[in-house]
Amino acid sequence: IMKNEGVEGTERFLSPDKGRGLRAVQHFAVGELVFACPAYSYVLTVNERAAHCEYCFSRKEGLSKCGKCKQAFYCDVDCQKGDWPMHKLECSAMCAYGENWCPSETVRLVARIIMKQRATTERTTSERLLLLTEFESHLDKLDSEKEEMNQSDIAALHHFYSKNIIDLPDNQALIELFGQVNCNGFTIEDEELSHLGSAVFPDVALMNHSCSPNVIVTYKGTVAEVRAVQDINPGDEVFNSYIDLLYPTEDRRERLIDSYFFNCQCDECTSKSKDSAKMEIRKKLSSPPEPEEIRTMVYYAKNVIEEFRRAKHYKNILSELLEMCELSQEKMGSIFADTNVYMLHMMYQAMGVCLYMQDWDGAMSYGEKIVQPYSVHYPPYSLNVASMYLKLGRLYLGLERKTQGIKALKKAQAIMEVAHGKDHHYVAEVKREIEEQN
Repeated sequence: IMKNEGVEGTERFLSPDKGRGLRAVQHFAVGELVFACPAYSYVLTVNERAAHCEYCFSRKEGLSKCGKCKQAFYCDVDCQKGDWPMHKLECSAMCAYGENWCPSETVRLVARIIMKQRATTERTTSERLLLLTEFESHLDKLDSEKEEMNQSDIAALHHFYSKNIIDLPDNQALIELFGQVNCNGFTIEDEELSHLGSAVFPDVALMNHSCSPNVIVTYKGTVAEVRAVQDINPGDEVFNSYIDLLYPTEDRRERLIDSYFFNCQCDECTSKSKDSAKMEIRKKLSSPPEPEEIRTMVYYAKNVIEEFRRAKHYKNILSELLEMCELSQEKMGSIFADTNVYMLHMMYQAMGVCLYMQDWDGAMSYGEKIVQPYSVHYPPYSLNVASMYLKLGRLYLGLERKTQGIKALKKAQAIMEVAHGKDHHYVAEVKREIEEQN
């Protein structure tokens, strides 16, 4: 067991049936910071350029752009200098390739990890309990689709980075590294759960998963913060959730096996206590649907979810995406209640399309249908619930519905004070939005 400074309240240990994990050696109250972990390596997503500083992830107006590639933006000269060791991997390549510069975010992150590893001789402050080199890669469990994905990422790494990274590691080492990043990487999101970038946080990756987690991970710039969302006692294992907890047990388990290669045996998966509410069937049907009908509809729902994800990825026409949402809701709505999680999933996607199309009224009416069921299906302190109240509150204010706006923002604030901490700039921003109304 390693006890290290900076993560004083926790220690690494061998968790029964789960391999290594993190456990508390002191009490943590709800909302208390368990530990913070700076990113070992990180990258800002392409779509957020110009809105965020590449180096510190600050969101502000009037950032200055890199004079050479004109693609990277910074707060000031200090941020630009700080970022140069990583930005130089891409700056000249972006100029040379122009429109054809298109490595995936994972490839961009792996390039940065390789450079960081070369420049680093000792343990970093991101690895006080777990070294990046100790990450599991689960290579023995990859199917051919995942193996092909890795090979195309490796090809892209060579294609876009071999000029700037002399002597890339050999193929086997790269397969291992991509495997490690795929299982242990994190996506950094903002307060509305918009994707800001990707990163590795080794100490955060030490935590095992539970579908009723006792901590939540949030981000302050490029630092991950881990806060208690349940009372944690000395000796308790610290559990994070790896996935979206909206879905019923069978679905969550599938996802965990597919992405992280383990079969979840947490209390929630054993008791399935929320499944019946999550799978609510429409009231007032002439006859209750047969189990087979329900199974078929769930199968349909999962296919639509996947189809929609692909359509979004290939940037289908927005009206097509909205139509997919509406048609699938209509079909599922013949059996499922509006509070059913598969209905909510499509409503959430439709809301996203409405926001993108700046159809504020449409987005608001979806948000209103979603927010109540969300607070039933998710655990008490949930970023999904907080971000939904936040989006809804901001929509209300934009549509001059002041009372409803303030009410929704206060709900978001209450959750965020626990999840992000009372002193987080996101919380200060929400408070300011509320005060401006009063």
